[in-house]
Amino acid sequence: MAKTELEKVTEEKIAKGGVLAKLYFDMQHKEKDKLQPLLVDLINERLLKERGVIYCYGVIEEPFEREGVFVTSAIVTVLFENFFSIVGVVFRYAPAGVEILEPEKDMRFKIHELQSMLMDLSQISVDYSKYILERVLKPEDLKTLTEELENRTLIGKKFLEKQDKGGDKKDG
Repeated sequence: MAKTELEKVTEEKIAKGGVLAKLYFDMQHKEKDKLQPLLVDLINERLLKERGVIYCYGVIEEPFEREGVFVTSAIVTVLFENFFSIVGVVFRYAPAGVEILEPEKDMRFKIHELQSMLMDLSQISVDYSKYILERVLKPEDLKTLTEELENRTLIGKKFLEKQDKGGDKKDG
């Protein structure tokens, strides 16, 4: 039986370090008619446009009512360029569940890949903290924090540049 174009793309990407996963999302709203458009937006306008997402498609369950609130879920199958892409998406969108479909065997990472992933996670954490703090802090405190975060970003970029240039591994 001939492989579909989707199967071919998936095989190629998995062979080069890609990850095929199912992400499980849940959503609640007081208005039943708002749920499906919100999940369609999540899939088509957000997940599909994330860095490292090759393709994604989802199935949205029919909403049900529970104590005056409508509840639904979506199962989204996503092909990621690499493991780091799935980590970023999971951190940003907090699915209710994650199931790795492929690869089915162990994954190996080079040290610089792990360092890069950790730096990305650090930046996501900073962005998330900033987002929350912007809604809580006084304007003058927010200005100070913003300046500190900008300085931190500059320092992080310098570390990465030094690493890319093969800086002394004993530095620390």
